[in-house]
Amino acid sequence: MKQILPLFLFFLTVFVNAQTKVSGVVLDESGEPVAFANVLFKNSTEGTITNDNGRFYLESDNNHELLVISFIGYENLEIALGSRVNYDMDITLVEAAEQLNEVVLVSGKQSKKNNPAVDILRKIWAKKRVNGVRKFKQYAFDKYEKVEFDLNTIDSALMKRKIFKGLEFVFQDLDTSRITGKTYLPIFLNETFSKVYGDNVLNEEKEEVLGNKNSGFESNQAIIAFVQDLYQSYDIYDNYLKFFDKSFTSPLSRTGIDTYNYALRDSAFIENKWCYNIVYYPRRKNELTFKGDFWVNDSTWAIKNINLEVTKSANINWVKEIYIEQDFDVVNDSLFLLKRDYMLSDFSFQKKEESRGVYGKRTTVYDNYKFDQLKPKDFYRKDLNPLDINLIVKDDDFWEKNRLESLNKDEAGIYKLLDTLKTVPKFKSYYNLASILGSGYIEIDKWNLDVGTIYDFFGYNDAEGPRARIGARTYFGQNDPWRIEGYTAYGFTDRKFKHGISGKFLLDRKTRLIVSGGNRRDIEQLGVSLTATNDVLGRSVASSSLLTVGANNRLTNINLSALRFEMEPITNFRISLGGTFRTLSSALPNDFSLDYIDVESQTGISSEIRQFDFNTLLIYTPGKKTIGYGVELRDVNDTYSTLLLNYTKGLDGLLDSDFKYSKLQLSYSQPWQLGGFGRLMSTVELGKTFGEVPLGLLSVVPGNQTFFSNYGSFPNLDFYEFVTDTYASVHLEHNFNGRLFSRIPFLRKLNLREIVGLRGVWGDLSDANIALSAPATVNTPLRAPSEKIYYEYSFGVGNIFKIFRIDFNFRGNYLDNPDARPFGVTGTFGFNF
Repeated sequence: MKQILPLFLFFLTVFVNAQTKVSGVVLDESGEPVAFANVLFKNSTEGTITNDNGRFYLESDNNHELLVISFIGYENLEIALGSRVNYDMDITLVEAAEQLNEVVLVSGKQSKKNNPAVDILRKIWAKKRVNGVRKFKQYAFDKYEKVEFDLNTIDSALMKRKIFKGLEFVFQDLDTSRITGKTYLPIFLNETFSKVYGDNVLNEEKEEVLGNKNSGFESNQAIIAFVQDLYQSYDIYDNYLKFFDKSFTSPLSRTGIDTYNYALRDSAFIENKWCYNIVYYPRRKNELTFKGDFWVNDSTWAIKNINLEVTKSANINWVKEIYIEQDFDVVNDSLFLLKRDYMLSDFSFQKKEESRGVYGKRTTVYDNYKFDQLKPKDFYRKDLNPLDINLIVKDDDFWEKNRLESLNKDEAGIYKLLDTLKTVPKFKSYYNLASILGSGYIEIDKWNLDVGTIYDFFGYNDAEGPRARIGARTYFGQNDPWRIEGYTAYGFTDRKFKHGISGKFLLDRKTRLIVSGGNRRDIEQLGVSLTATNDVLGRSVASSSLLTVGANNRLTNINLSALRFEMEPITNFRISLGGTFRTLSSALPNDFSLDYIDVESQTGISSEIRQFDFNTLLIYTPGKKTIGYGVELRDVNDTYSTLLLNYTKGLDGLLDSDFKYSKLQLSYSQPWQLGGFGRLMSTVELGKTFGEVPLGLLSVVPGNQTFFSNYGSFPNLDFYEFVTDTYASVHLEHNFNGRLFSRIPFLRKLNLREIVGLRGVWGDLSDANIALSAPATVNTPLRAPSEKIYYEYSFGVGNIFKIFRIDFNFRGNYLDNPDARPFGVTGTFGFNF
């Protein structure tokens, strides 16, 4: 997702049905905006709530002559609508005389006690586990989903820009959003039809995608994966709803009464069911909350209809609006089932009313519910990743039969519009530029080749000095069954060329049997990860960092050849078997030594390690979703855990290999979404080396001498400061997503985010291994954190200017080590929601 976000933000920089439409701003007598005021068409259930700035937009398919504005502490106001369209209305509310002294009422705060809306909310909590499909042991239904992206806030000034010269035809027949009232231009549409099966006893669910149709960017799975990641499923009855990597408190949450104000606004018959209408809005600003209203039945306490709109003050980047509405169908007296789910997101650089952006709209329609049809457990465990959507592209006849909701005029026109745009050279140029920024590769279609990445072109280290690198890869399409890539680099100080080449071939699509291999000869900063796998072309940031703390001179010449077989017999469970042959030597012998005692050498000391290893790697990633079916898949989500088991067997004698040993490593990483308290990332690593090996084959506690924050490393450790053959480490990092800063008035508007970290490692190093590497200890003393656990803690501030993060890192102990760094500052940048 993070790779595609710069591409998506690039598009932000370049770019009939309702009978009654109204918009405007609601102010008090002093001219201040009234947030969360009620706006309704009189004698109807159609309404909305003003946003943080007092603004609103409302439209209806029916004709209405009166608009009612109300808010606690103010006199109700009725406004006659002189025409069907009434934009930019200025509305002033007058304080109610009898409530002038009621400070709580004037501020809009609602009592938790003796509040009929809160009493209703408690009844919803009591019933929510037996509403909808939860009432049955098994369930199944049809699901139709369409996702659309539109350029919005189209005006004459935008149309006249030079960037759109020659593309004026796209602005014909523009429509306005029924949610915001802004004009928009459709640019992307994706349709999916699937069948969903679930078992509440087994707590399993499976979705079989039967058809997919895509317009605009059907060959770009990066965008498709981005769309899938943005619009993941949610349940309004859950305590927290996750959007854009953030957890928003649901208005139906059990913690809702501490987060929202609730007020009972109305009651009416809806489809012959008596329902109550409850309005809710946040108690505090800058938290991840909604405003809106919902209708709830008075006997089942099931939701009939709900609207959710994210408040503009919510601490989220690049998103100006999020609007959700869900409708539930009344099946019988006790059963309400989700019928339609609509979500609109307005992506924009700014949250100002007039700022332009991109609408992301998802509509999901549900039908043909069936219940209590038992299926075996294995049915749910097979083919858990239904996102190989390019395999199931269907024709128009399929969609005529299976669309659960017809396309409107604008949606139907997207396919034709995008087919036309693809023939326009100027549009193709814009698209290619965006692709380069997103992927880092420059496409050369004539040769089916990508050149890049552009982000790796320049680097620096003490051995090579300034370094230039250029790479390329074969590229026929997103789902290539094979791919070859390579690079060459040149160091201007050592005056040497380096290279790397790798190939991957998909032999069997069903089991994802892949054979890969290659060779790399380069200079590398080893020991930056405990459980590093031998990726032929892998290279750490520390190997080419322009700025470092202290001397970045503990670098290694590496000549690595590898051959590997990999397969995925069960979804998200990978098995990898392979062999590697490495030659290791110091790149700066005067500053850093890999020498070890070698009785067979004429001098008794060897400076080069030649090593052949067999390797078995098991990786289990439950919950991981991918897209594509080629040799390289693209991840859709990042909410899955990772369990890794790595066994390495070193052989001596084979290809003149030097050492016989075994190494066992285990790693478990788990992201924890802790509701409104943010997200915790945790990693535990264990490792043990059996046998005697020199420094180049030991487990180095990963230090970090760069100024970049790097999860999994210890920023106050120098490279090779601690070396082990037995270790256990823990990394914890929690992002509060601004929950604490939002309560500090002078920090609230900055939308900063607080991050805390704690990491520790214990390790040991045998006397035999210390003795074996005795020649290297002249300039690289070998020590392990065996006396006590080495630990660090950090405090970070994120979302600085929306892209920067700074971490303040503190060393907890081992301060008597030579050149120990008790404090350090690292940082990073990126486009994150």
